[in-house]
Amino acid sequence: MITRIDLLRHGETEQGGGFRGSLDDALTAHGWQQMRDAVALAGPWDVLVSSPLQRCAAFARELAVQQGLPLQLEPDLRELHFGDWEGRSAADLMQDNAEALGLFWADPYGFTPPGGEPLVQFEARVLAAIDCLRHRFAGQRLLVICHAGVMRLLLARARGLPRERLLEVVVAHGELLPLDACAAGVEE
Repeated sequence: MITRIDLLRHGETEQGGGFRGSLDDALTAHGWQQMRDAVALAGPWDVLVSSPLQRCAAFARELAVQQGLPLQLEPDLRELHFGDWEGRSAADLMQDNAEALGLFWADPYGFTPPGGEPLVQFEARVLAAIDCLRHRFAGQRLLVICHAGVMRLLLARARGLPRERLLEVVVAHGELLPLDACAAGVEE
């Protein structure tokens, strides 16, 4: 049985861009609207699954109530932890960490931000979570509300990109994209 998975990135947050990671930022009014607009003509879904961080979970709770759908919060779909870089922008890091930032952009699997989560561990937890969801909700259609890093990882795999090209995948705030679970490296 094929499980259909749609991915929705959270909307704009109160603290803006940069490396938000495990920081638990709330959505702006515009961020809420981005997400509402993304799902307005989409679906239907059988189940909603969300990262537990409020920039995803708050909208997921609202949508679950509106559509009468079950909601599962999945801790392993939280964003990559950026360690010492959390809360900082790339422009800010260019001032005192330009070389390290360049290494990360060039090969995120080969360079981990200081105190951060290695991408290989992030990949393992995200893929395990998606595999578990696919089996648990076999034959159903899921909306997974998550983060840019989670979506980049899954979409890069689905598109057959080499690991070092992960950061080339662009995902806008409030963007809704389908994921073919089989193409994402998760066997049917």
